Amino acid sequence: MKSFVDKVLNRPQRALKEDDAASRNPTVTDVMRYRYHHGTNLGSVFVLEQWLSPSMFVNGATGSSELDAVTASLRQVGLEQTRHKWEEHWRQAITNGDWPWLVNTADCTSNLCVTLGKPALTFLGTTIRLPVGYFTLGPGFCAGTPFQGDPGQVYINAWFQVKELVARARSHGVGVLLDFHALPGGANGDAHSGTSSGRAELWGNQHNLDLARRCLVFMAQEAKYMDGVVGLQLCNEAIRNAPGMYSWYDTVIAQIAVIDSTMPIYISDGWDLGTAINYAIHKNNIDNWTNPVIIDTHKYYTFSDADKQQSPVQIIDRVNHELEELNGREGNVIDRGAVTVFVGEYSCVLDRQTWSRVDGNQRAPLTLDFGQAQSRKWQSRAGGSCFWTYKMDWMDGGDWGFVQQTNSGAIKPSGSLRISNTDVNARLNTAQSQRANRKNAAVSAHVAYWNATSPGQTFEHWRYEHGWDVGYTDAMTFFGARASRLLPGEGGDKIGMLEVWVRKRIRDSGQGGRFVWEFEQGLRKGISDFYAVVGV
Repeated sequence: MKSFVDKVLNRPQRALKEDDAASRNPTVTDVMRYRYHHGTNLGSVFVLEQWLSPSMFVNGATGSSELDAVTASLRQVGLEQTRHKWEEHWRQAITNGDWPWLVNTADCTSNLCVTLGKPALTFLGTTIRLPVGYFTLGPGFCAGTPFQGDPGQVYINAWFQVKELVARARSHGVGVLLDFHALPGGANGDAHSGTSSGRAELWGNQHNLDLARRCLVFMAQEAKYMDGVVGLQLCNEAIRNAPGMYSWYDTVIAQIAVIDSTMPIYISDGWDLGTAINYAIHKNNIDNWTNPVIIDTHKYYTFSDADKQQSPVQIIDRVNHELEELNGREGNVIDRGAVTVFVGEYSCVLDRQTWSRVDGNQRAPLTLDFGQAQSRKWQSRAGGSCFWTYKMDWMDGGDWGFVQQTNSGAIKPSGSLRISNTDVNARLNTAQSQRANRKNAAVSAHVAYWNATSPGQTFEHWRYEHGWDVGYTDAMTFFGARASRLLPGEGGDKIGMLEVWVRKRIRDSGQGGRFVWEFEQGLRKGISDFYAVVGV
């Protein structure tokens, strides 16, 4: 098989332009989309789940899904009262009164920190993963589905409420990942797909696939002009080996690329991370000029028989070895393409059988260890993570509760987010003062290595030098976004979606030819040198 260097020999080689996009600093949108996403799901708001929101299910509801809740309410109180109840539920997901308190409370140095009447917690979050359904888009998308007729009329104002929530989040520096959670027919057979059918009837059903595609095209058209949307997820928890899933992904991504090729696209791994990695690497090939594709994977340790047979300590050890499917797949976009994994759902829940294997007095400290092990692992190997979940009728949510697990210290943001802006500015000054020496050392080492390894051969080391400058500046811009008031709040952001960010910056550079790899190596070295200087 030919190497990538062999393949690019016949490419037209472009001279670097002074106004190449890679020479321009990252935008605020770039920072919000590509930083490490430390956040929470906002489940059971636009897609109801009875176990989280029993108050939305009146007596007579025959199941635990959104459709069961809305049809029971329609029978009991009619359309107007049902619509009013649903709209109040959406509006109260995060109230206007929460946001100012979050930013201005002295011991909440964060851009998202909701207490819900409880003692202050430090979230230091960046992102909300927001599950929505096809019915959330309004009655026009309910024709030919179980929500056709009066059920669909309940959602006339639902998409407006989604847009309002995104706008409010953005005003506080919080991004929103639009998660297409409930698809026509269901990407899985669970009630959080919108109905209690128990079947995954999206796959293999052309009507449902076409409707889902139209929904996503609409969402992409809308999201293009919704400041604060950090990505669009095509589906949630697809069944394993879903027939035609990747072909459908191809179709949808191609249509979204025509609308907005900059929008990060998140795909369900279908409980098969290895296959999803192969797909993402192909889509994120440096020559594939389409949207960056990020893999959404979910990590739970409570449902399978194998989970239940293990002790908490054994499960914590499993966490320490998670995401090893990425080994050897990162670090070289030019040769291999880019792959980034996002842990879209996780929790601190373990089964009763697991807890029965330890003394009761060990549960609290082991829950703390379990949550912190996950925080460390996701921050070291993933591009971000969102806890399941934030809101439920029974706050603070126990081991499912982001509020409770953040308050307890089980779930922690990365260390860079816990730095004050005063400290951020001091570290930025240090980084600026050391920049020239760091650059000279990096470039000198690079040149010396290749002179020794390949004496007499021609290289274009200016690409490495330019890449180093871009990388150092990029890392500095992300880290200083809050301190410079590009975003509100305190703390320093890191480039979390590193592999797809490197791909983006290579494309931004406009470079071609056989030595683009030098730009990539310089870019990565500039980023790592900056983090070494500021100590994150």
